[in-house]
Amino acid sequence: MNKLNADIKKLPRHFLPEEFKVTTWEALQPYFEALQQREISHVTDLEKWLKDMSELEAVISEDACWRQIRMTCDTTSKELEEAFTYFCMEIQPQLQPYADALNKKLLESPFLKDLDQDLYKTYLRSVKKQVKLFREENIPIQAELSVMAQQYGVIAGKMTITVKDQEYTLQQAAKFLENSDRSLREEVFTKTAARRLEDRQALDELYTGLILKRDQVAKNAGFANYRDYKFEELGRFDYTKEDSFQFHDAIKAHLVPLVQQILEKQKGKLQLDTLKPWDTDAEPIGIKPLEPFHTGDELVTKAIATFDELGPFFGNCLRVMKQMGRLDLESRKGKAPGGYNCPLSETGVPFIFMNAAGQMKDLTTMVHEGGHAVHSFLSHNLPLSAFKEYPMEIAEVASMSMELFTMDHWNIFFDDAEQLRRARLQQLERAITIFPWIATIDKFQHWIYEHPQHTVAERTAKWQEILKEFSPAIVDWSGHEDYREITWQKQLHLFEVPFYYIEYGIAQLGAIAMWKQYKENKTQALDNYVQALSLGNTKTLPDLYKAAGIKFDFSPVYVKELADFVKQEIEQL
Repeated sequence: MNKLNADIKKLPRHFLPEEFKVTTWEALQPYFEALQQREISHVTDLEKWLKDMSELEAVISEDACWRQIRMTCDTTSKELEEAFTYFCMEIQPQLQPYADALNKKLLESPFLKDLDQDLYKTYLRSVKKQVKLFREENIPIQAELSVMAQQYGVIAGKMTITVKDQEYTLQQAAKFLENSDRSLREEVFTKTAARRLEDRQALDELYTGLILKRDQVAKNAGFANYRDYKFEELGRFDYTKEDSFQFHDAIKAHLVPLVQQILEKQKGKLQLDTLKPWDTDAEPIGIKPLEPFHTGDELVTKAIATFDELGPFFGNCLRVMKQMGRLDLESRKGKAPGGYNCPLSETGVPFIFMNAAGQMKDLTTMVHEGGHAVHSFLSHNLPLSAFKEYPMEIAEVASMSMELFTMDHWNIFFDDAEQLRRARLQQLERAITIFPWIATIDKFQHWIYEHPQHTVAERTAKWQEILKEFSPAIVDWSGHEDYREITWQKQLHLFEVPFYYIEYGIAQLGAIAMWKQYKENKTQALDNYVQALSLGNTKTLPDLYKAAGIKFDFSPVYVKELADFVKQEIEQL
């Protein structure tokens, strides 16, 4: 690991001019046509052709990413929204038929068998899947879906409330829910609920529109429903919907009871007769909420120092991002909600976007997205862009493992031993409490897309039924039933990246297994972590997990084993 270098270089261009920028389809089209018409008479020609296609993909992908990044950083800018929409409506639809033609050209090449089958196996599997799913009639629908999905950020980015005569985004206001003043917590919760309810209808209508268009895409491609289509599109080659259902059952059996225990402990700690939804994150009277940092600059400085403790390479990844202006960390009005790490295919240095407000969960988000960033750095030098498009089930192991690895060094954020203990305890409890919500969101989506013609009333009823199934009964929502009916609207994945959520659960198990390994042998665990992430998408999921020294497994037996391990660790704190 000592030889790793975060000073990565922008990929040199050999096919496109260095100064070329994506502007119009007309400017791009000749490069697609040149690839389509090129004669391939030897395996070396095929390898060169693949590298040129990869270069074109990297340039287009990075341009599209920047359009999205800029728009999420400022949802109030019409100009930035139009630039994003232009790409989705005018460029993306034009290049899709060419991409399909190039995929077919590759699969029909007589030199395909001469490629290194070990290196290209997962890539070729993915290309075959793309050819299978491609339908000309889906191009305009998918363009509309890209634009519609971004409307979620536009609507949510405008949500603010006033607390103590000051305006806060909902992300910023969430810090008050940790305050020991119960009346303040209730006030903030009630105002947040009221603000979300203002846009209930707008988000219901947006979601209904997305569901119907997604269902049409699936039917056009010959699938019974969008769930089955999406499993294929996401490349879920290594597990089935039945495995997902088994995972839901394992969470209900082994993790919901643990969450119940955590909430009972919280109720006792606060000395309450009734635990309300604004009490679950709160501190008792006399104990201040954890404040690991106060500004975005302080957050990144401390995150770099924390990563340095794990290994110089990890810290240098964040240093390079800071130097290149690839961080937008603080919450503000007009900024889209959520957080992400966006890989940038050509320059290789990714972008971290988040909505920090000085809370403990922001520290977790920073090291989480930092783990994703490390993954981008480690896979940058793989020869094809497609090799870097790794499955989310390993991408989230990269990020969630970093949350747990870094706990050893959180003294950089907390110089007080008791605060450090509380921070680690919160992190471990969160590693458990996240599972029921993951199961709820995933099971909800299965129902949504199996029943695409449902009414809003039916959707609300099904949400409440599934939520009840995975929620310990200890929290009393009386008086806020109308808000509870729409708590799914907080989850941007439902709108923007459908079915991308169970990956967090699968990966959280992987991350817990990585941390267990780390506690036994830190050096070996970090070496395995680096090795697995450096493989990008050149191996199957089970092989990537094996390279990391863990099992690709989310069976009830394994869920229980890892849950018991975390429970023991919590008890020691």
